[in-house]
Amino acid sequence: MNNPVNSALRNVAITGPYSSGKTTLLESLLWVSGQVSRKGSVKDGNTVSDSSPEAKAHGMSVEVSIAGLDYQGLCFNFLDCPGSIEFAQETYSALAGAGTAIVVCEADVNRVLTLAPVFKFLDDWEIPHLVFINKMDRAKQPFAAVLQALKRVSSRPLIPQQYPIYLGEELHGYIDLITEQAYHYHPGDAADPVPLPPLLADAEQQARQEMLEALADFDDHLLEALIEEINPSQAEIEQDFKQELGADLIVPVVMGVATEDFGVRPLLNILAKEAPSPCVTAARRGLKTDGTGPAIVQILKTYCTPQGGRLSLARIWQGTLRESDSLNGHRLGGIYRLLGGQQSVLQAATVGDIVGLARLENVATGQTLSTESVDPLPFVDPLPPVYALAIAPTNRQDEVKLSTALGKLVEADPSLTWEQNTDTQEVVLWGQGEIHLQVALERLQRQYKLPMISRQPRIPYKETIRRSASKIQGRYKHQTGGHGAFGDVYLDIKPLERGEGFTFAETIVGGVVPKQYIPGVEMGVRDYLAKGPCGYPLVDLAVTLTDGSYHTVDSSEHAFKQAARLAMTAGIRQCQPVLLEPILAVTVDTPSDFTAKVLQLVSGDRGQILGYLARADWPGWDQVTAYLPQAEMHNFIVELRSLTMGVGTFTWQYDHLQAVSDKLTQRILADAQVGGD
Repeated sequence: MNNPVNSALRNVAITGPYSSGKTTLLESLLWVSGQVSRKGSVKDGNTVSDSSPEAKAHGMSVEVSIAGLDYQGLCFNFLDCPGSIEFAQETYSALAGAGTAIVVCEADVNRVLTLAPVFKFLDDWEIPHLVFINKMDRAKQPFAAVLQALKRVSSRPLIPQQYPIYLGEELHGYIDLITEQAYHYHPGDAADPVPLPPLLADAEQQARQEMLEALADFDDHLLEALIEEINPSQAEIEQDFKQELGADLIVPVVMGVATEDFGVRPLLNILAKEAPSPCVTAARRGLKTDGTGPAIVQILKTYCTPQGGRLSLARIWQGTLRESDSLNGHRLGGIYRLLGGQQSVLQAATVGDIVGLARLENVATGQTLSTESVDPLPFVDPLPPVYALAIAPTNRQDEVKLSTALGKLVEADPSLTWEQNTDTQEVVLWGQGEIHLQVALERLQRQYKLPMISRQPRIPYKETIRRSASKIQGRYKHQTGGHGAFGDVYLDIKPLERGEGFTFAETIVGGVVPKQYIPGVEMGVRDYLAKGPCGYPLVDLAVTLTDGSYHTVDSSEHAFKQAARLAMTAGIRQCQPVLLEPILAVTVDTPSDFTAKVLQLVSGDRGQILGYLARADWPGWDQVTAYLPQAEMHNFIVELRSLTMGVGTFTWQYDHLQAVSDKLTQRILADAQVGGD
């Protein structure tokens, strides 16, 4: 493929829900344009874009992939984005670098809601986009019903450029509403022009009139023509689509069947005519588009290639980048044009190019790099974590390498985070779902030779007391052949308000416990607090040393430490110990249609609903706030997505500790014993 000139380059992201046919559409685009000689399939695992071992193993896109083609004198970079909500960070990162997006969906009104998050992102970032309704041969509802459902989840007006032709229930072809020419589909070949079916004449005229009226909302000249009943020219209509799409004012709608190549050539023609050049996007960000100025690039994705090398997918926003350049002090290891897993060497890349940059170590996805010092460009915020696994290397000797490897994973995928949990002594990996974390663990093994074991994280339970106890004696006396050991203390123990922690005091009078031994008493108390009667740390209590005795020869700090532990062991039993569980403050975002089900889910998971109201700037969505026990959170995202067609999500933060009922405590302790905790 030739190096593109700016005006002849188009960057197009292909996005949409899982199983909508995005990867199949890209294969068809590559095939009909002659870029590939053999059309791959997702089922056979031989597509251009899903080339990574993880994608092949899971039979789905798990990362952004790029493939380019030449068509009608233009160079297209297509970014194939994952459809699973668990890999939404990949999708949003790619969209931030694209100039246009194709939103692929099925002709099913019941699945349209799954498009809401991506439509919202595209609108917020003002990214021009069009809709490709795929699998039209399996449409479950009339085209008008599908279109109406799509309009409800888009803040931009959707304007069809095509109208389907059915013979009975079989998809036969389409009508181009701009030219009013009908076409007959042929599997694997271009569609033939055919006469307009007389039975569709009225429907076509109505659809075309609605298209023109929608365009006239943005074009006064077209509006005047319609008022005067003047039929606008094809060139004028196409120019309107190009201008309004480039300004992200409208969303054109086309259709087809990617598996049969139906509608794919018309889609390419529309992109060639209407998709804006990358200079439009760069200019919108206030950057130079004439190739001058320092080279400014942004990392959209970080790969670890099968050969073990690091490869960064980068968008050139300004200037010209040459293979001899350095970015932020990092010397380039090469510039590459990418076609799935294949690479071809480039000497330079210029404004709008999306290329692979080799060996940019310690550079994170989203980072702005330049040949000079520049301000960072805006990028997508990391998605908040919603699912966790406790992980450990199969070989304990690999623990020293784990933190470095996890750091590299997080650099490549900002929606991953990890922590060393001090309460449970576990390494906890956080992400967007079970498959997301499974892919991360597979990469740890493939890229860093770190096979892992994983399980559900432990819950950091605590213990406290419900009543006070006074004058609890702890007497430690140990006699050996030489000096003995003697310590004797009396402790008062009382509960504190939740969240006050632990306090220690002494009211010793007359030196019955010498001052040099009092620190030993406090150490003994603190040692005991590390593991209460149920096996968890004790919190929110006050201990006061009130009395005691000592031996001039046999007493020591160690002896008083042991005496304090004995006193605590005896005293806590009298204080009615109780198990505490962490409670999280959770904010759930859901389409309003599912709010009632979400409320039931929260209540069923022992949650306390605080309230709900309309989600700001999200028409048709609600925001539910609640308290939820952390013990119920592990599969909460799985249950929430199941209830909300995959689009519901939540954020959380630790809020407080709450007492656990005696019945539930017994179950928790029994489960901990079975699990070895």
